[in-house]
Amino acid sequence: MAAQPWRTGKVVRIEKETYNTNRYWIEIPELEHFEFIPGQFVTLDLPIHEKPNKRWRSYSIASWPDGSNVFELVIVLVDGGLGSTYIFNEIKPGSELQIRGPQGVFTLHEENLQKELFLVCTGTGIAPFRSMVHHLHRENIPHKGIYIIYGCRTQQDLLYYDELRSLELENFHYIPTLSREEWEGKRGYVHAIYEEHCCGRQDATFFLCGWKNMIDEAKERIQKMGYDRKAIHLELYG
Repeated sequence: MAAQPWRTGKVVRIEKETYNTNRYWIEIPELEHFEFIPGQFVTLDLPIHEKPNKRWRSYSIASWPDGSNVFELVIVLVDGGLGSTYIFNEIKPGSELQIRGPQGVFTLHEENLQKELFLVCTGTGIAPFRSMVHHLHRENIPHKGIYIIYGCRTQQDLLYYDELRSLELENFHYIPTLSREEWEGKRGYVHAIYEEHCCGRQDATFFLCGWKNMIDEAKERIQKMGYDRKAIHLELYG
């Protein structure tokens, strides 16, 4: 498959989502429609290093295909991170960015939707799953049970909380869990939750997105439950 060309994107809107996370809406003026598959990502070329591969930062698209030439990214300010620090300090509405994409194969296929679908994530790993579930809802695509199991430290870290909690998608279960704060919802890490829901060894597909430690542990635990490695799909952050 040929590499996507670099295009100029224009930031048309920025909103603060949490204390350390912003939402960025980016327009591709040269295109009438920015076409992508939910779960794909774009790469930004930021002026933070002389070597191209040290300037590139990739982010999953957090919005869903709507026929426009605008898409959304959700970006966390990483402590000491050159890329996110540049974006938070320098990028304003009207700023231009060099963008390549969409890219990636972390996407749903029909066979995934014929099984119970577990979308397990931490932090900004929620982005591709938000794109997927809104697309399924918008297009009325048939599916079995869908579980977003979302791990964060505290309530202030939760992204898109009210939106996903109120999404009226059939057979959809949004289960956030907090590891460092008491609240009315689930407590602890993501692993206990998917293990609880999969104790009957039903047909299931697992999509994992977030920090490497979570993904490594989830891969091991899911296979110990008896699921094949081919049932596990990955997208790493950090």
